[in-house]
Amino acid sequence: MSFKIYTKTGDKGQTSLIGGTRVSKSHIRIESYGTVDELNSHLGLVNDLTNNETINNWLREIQDRLFTLGAELATTSAKEVKLKLPDLYQSDIDWLENRIDEMNEQLPEMRSFILPGGHQGASSCHVARCVCRRAERLCVHMRELDEEVSDVIVQYLNRLSDFLFVLARYITHINGKEEIPWHARI
Repeated sequence: MSFKIYTKTGDKGQTSLIGGTRVSKSHIRIESYGTVDELNSHLGLVNDLTNNETINNWLREIQDRLFTLGAELATTSAKEVKLKLPDLYQSDIDWLENRIDEMNEQLPEMRSFILPGGHQGASSCHVARCVCRRAERLCVHMRELDEEVSDVIVQYLNRLSDFLFVLARYITHINGKEEIPWHARI
C-alpha cells in the first residue's frame, strides 16, 4: 500500500521546517524554498523542450543542486536537525561559471538587449531566469530580516540566473533561430 500524500497538518496554515519548527505558510523561509521549487519545475520544462543531451545533463545537475539549496532554506538553526543534509559548495558555483564560459565561446557577440522568444526552450529558460532572480531577492530579503541564509546560496542563485540567460541564448543559437533584439522607441 502506498503512503498518503496528505497529512492534514497544514490545514490551518502552518507547516514544519526541517527540524520541526512550525511556521506560517506565508513565512519568508517557506516563500523562498517554494520559489526554488517553482524554479526547479520550470527547469524541468526547459529540459523537456530542449532536445540536447548536454543541456539535459546540465539541467539535471542543477535540479539536484536546487534540491540541496531548498533543503538548506527549509532548515532553521532554532532546532537541531538529526538527519544529514547535502551541502552546496563554491565548486557548484565554479561549475556554473565553466558552463557559462563554454556556451559564450560559441555565441555571437551581444550587440543589444534581447527580448525573450525565438524558441520554446529559450523562452521557458527566460521564465526560469526570472523565477531564479525572485528566489535570489527573497534570500537577500531573508538576510535583511535576520534569517540565516548562507553566502553560497545567494551566490549560487545569482550565478544560476546568469547561466540561464546565457543558456537561453545558447538554445536559440544551436537551434538556428534568431535572437530578437530590443530596439528602444525614441
